[in-house]
Amino acid sequence: MTAAVARIACAALFVACSALPAPADDYPGRAVKIIVPTVAAGTVDLVTRVMANDLGAALGAKFFIENRSGAGNTLGSRDAAHSDPDGYTLLMSSATGQVLSPLIYKDAGYDPLKSFTPIAPYAEGSVILVVNPALPFQSVADLVAYAKANPSKLSYGSAGSGSVPHLVAELFKSFAGVAMVHVPYRGGALSIQDTIAGNVQLTFEASSPLLPHIAAKQLRALAVLSAKRIPELPDVPTMGEAGYPAVLAASWTGLFAPAGTDAAIVRKLNGAINASLKTDATRQALARLGNVVKGGTPQDLTALVVADIKKWTPIVKALNLAPQ
Repeated sequence: MTAAVARIACAALFVACSALPAPADDYPGRAVKIIVPTVAAGTVDLVTRVMANDLGAALGAKFFIENRSGAGNTLGSRDAAHSDPDGYTLLMSSATGQVLSPLIYKDAGYDPLKSFTPIAPYAEGSVILVVNPALPFQSVADLVAYAKANPSKLSYGSAGSGSVPHLVAELFKSFAGVAMVHVPYRGGALSIQDTIAGNVQLTFEASSPLLPHIAAKQLRALAVLSAKRIPELPDVPTMGEAGYPAVLAASWTGLFAPAGTDAAIVRKLNGAINASLKTDATRQALARLGNVVKGGTPQDLTALVVADIKKWTPIVKALNLAPQ
């Protein structure tokens, strides 16, 4: 090949490559799967359904949810981390999957910071302590008094070993000086169902799935774990007001992609999410689930994870938690 022919061939190749669409230009060109590492009807699942509807409407493709629960959210999170970084498999997660379980499980199968590309923080809700209403407890003080007089007679359900409900319950036990039996489930919805049925006496869970059951008097709320009382339950005191200010937790959600996902795809998803969070319809939909909007940049989501790792690491070590 002569030098002139080579130059022509290179020029033609450059023009052809320049004509190819950028990775995000036609994204999404097909359905996008969002892995939710919890059972259906749990907090992460419920808020993800709001987001999936908004993303589908904004980007013109179907966003569907695949629930993969188990092992403190690690099963679904691991699957997402090992998926192709093409933007067609995403992960909606929380502090349970991205912070606590990797601290508690010796080998979660992924690194919360290295295995994922952050997309956007999404929403935040409170955590609530609820009991079966057949029990005589009308306050946290009533619960603590009974638990002290009857060690290990009360059992509490959680969304799984390493979940936020598990950790805050153990934190509560430590500060209250009580012994209660932990019963882990594959998700918060199952823990709630068994608390209603009376198979366990209480649970700590996010506000999203609890509020309808509290309104229907299937569960009794004793305290919220936020710094202030929440509008949906103005008569329910905070855990601080009940005497345990260190038992504080929030339930946040954020969208992630496998590490290496194209930055242009991340920008497209982030922009659509933040635009939806400014609409009254989405704000109201999340409010009905006891959540407020967060939104922000990928860097904001990373900062949220890093802050929670810093917050919970000494607590996990002090409580000597292990998978059950």
